[in-house]
Amino acid sequence: MDEVVLPSGLPQPPALSCEALGYSPDARLLIVNCDDFGMYPGINAAVVESIEEGIASSCSLMVPCPGAVDAMRRLRRRPEIGFGIHLTMVCEMPRLRWGPLAGAEKVPSLLDRQGSLFAPTQAGRAALFGQARLDEVELEFRAQIDAVADAGLAPTHLDFHCLADGGRGGIFELTLELAAEYGLAVRVWLDPGRHTARQRGLVVVDNDFLDSFSLDIEEKAARYVQLLRDLPSGLSEWAVHPGLGDPNSRAVDDGWRVRRTDYEFLTSPQAQEALRREGIVVVDYKQIQRAWTRVLSPR
Repeated sequence: MDEVVLPSGLPQPPALSCEALGYSPDARLLIVNCDDFGMYPGINAAVVESIEEGIASSCSLMVPCPGAVDAMRRLRRRPEIGFGIHLTMVCEMPRLRWGPLAGAEKVPSLLDRQGSLFAPTQAGRAALFGQARLDEVELEFRAQIDAVADAGLAPTHLDFHCLADGGRGGIFELTLELAAEYGLAVRVWLDPGRHTARQRGLVVVDNDFLDSFSLDIEEKAARYVQLLRDLPSGLSEWAVHPGLGDPNSRAVDDGWRVRRTDYEFLTSPQAQEALRREGIVVVDYKQIQRAWTRVLSPR
């Protein structure tokens, strides 16, 4: 790849990212990002509604998945929706398969003995990271980013499907370099990555990251309201996973109940009221992208 300048040793941004984004130190900012956009149609419809009618602020597109063409068509009709690329190296759906966009023959180190993407189990992750070649990871990531550009769409950020901060240090650093080259931000939420990013003057979340798959389905709405009530000052992010939970979704996705309950809360009057009552400002990655591009620059 072309050499990219990744600044190091720069003055750190303000103590809280909300200040770096132009808000007061006591501001409570929240990114509500819908992951897995493009996986299948029942997710696509729910994501769009959760953004247009609910409290979600952005989404992340899984380019290799069967529903990606439909998702990109929806995005072209709605240029106001900010979206990222949900960089995808694993497949957890036995009844809904996808593979590398670059082509299996070009990225064999990302595949198991059957020629398929690994599942994001503990064993699957260990096997993938034990053999994945960084040049092949880069080839696949570029294929996913370039496919979005070829569709005439402009993403705001990069994040990872089922692999926090890329899952391996070299992959994380590669993604920072790609972000600099393409003018994007990166979702960073583990402590080592946040420390690295802050040392380079980059805006990242201040508080613990929430993955909605970690929440109990029972009484989820009440739990979300409590989380909003307890949201600390600074920049926070929720990765939510809305889906319609319709019969077609249930046929392929064992996690449809998580997605359905997310969708129900995100589009509810209760969610809107909780945000209003708590004075929480919902932001998206467009603001984060602008902050990153002020720091990262290709040589």
